[in-house]
Amino acid sequence: MTSEKSPTHFGTEHAKKYDKQWEKTAPLKEAMHLSIRLVLGELPENANILCIGVGTGDELLYLADAFHGWKFTLVEPAAAMLDICKIRAKENNIEHRCTFHEGYIETLPASEPFHAATALLVSQFLVNPIDRKKFFSVVASLLHKNGYMINADLSADISSKDYESLYEVWVRMWKYAGISDEQVKNISKSWGTDVAIMPKNDIEQMILESGFEKPHLFYQALFIHAWFSRAK
Repeated sequence: MTSEKSPTHFGTEHAKKYDKQWEKTAPLKEAMHLSIRLVLGELPENANILCIGVGTGDELLYLADAFHGWKFTLVEPAAAMLDICKIRAKENNIEHRCTFHEGYIETLPASEPFHAATALLVSQFLVNPIDRKKFFSVVASLLHKNGYMINADLSADISSKDYESLYEVWVRMWKYAGISDEQVKNISKSWGTDVAIMPKNDIEQMILESGFEKPHLFYQALFIHAWFSRAK
């Protein structure tokens, strides 16, 4: 969940190690999943959910267990990650509730509108603001009116006085997870180049300009921020 490397580049071996690598920081992810469950708890029993960048399927398994009538469309460009998601869905007897799509949301086949979409640590890899706004606009177009987008991304005001102190804690989190000093150095280099680190107000403004009502920040853990927004 907290890797700054886009999983698009993950091969089979890296994908297999992905969940194990971040096992020690799982409570951060679990707290966010619980928060998402509470936000989406009002949706219909037969809700249709879009999971964008689903990776190995953590949010799928959590939400499918919490809401037994929901169906899921799972989008993931990294074939190795999606293969693991498929295996986990089968192991948990929920594959009949799942539609898998290897690729991006722009190439999704036409379908009924979704009641909600999740994009957890996805849009941060769209470094160009124009591309990022287009992403949010496409998500809005796929939702029912008033449908939810759950968007989680890394966010920080790098120019603020608080940034350095919080970054030190963030690095401690990496090391607690077992990331080597060399890996920490390499990941740090990706900030602002391969990963967009923007102030939360800027991200919220992008969402507002992309077909959504005012986004609400409902979860934060260090640099991880999560908002819910409703499509206009």
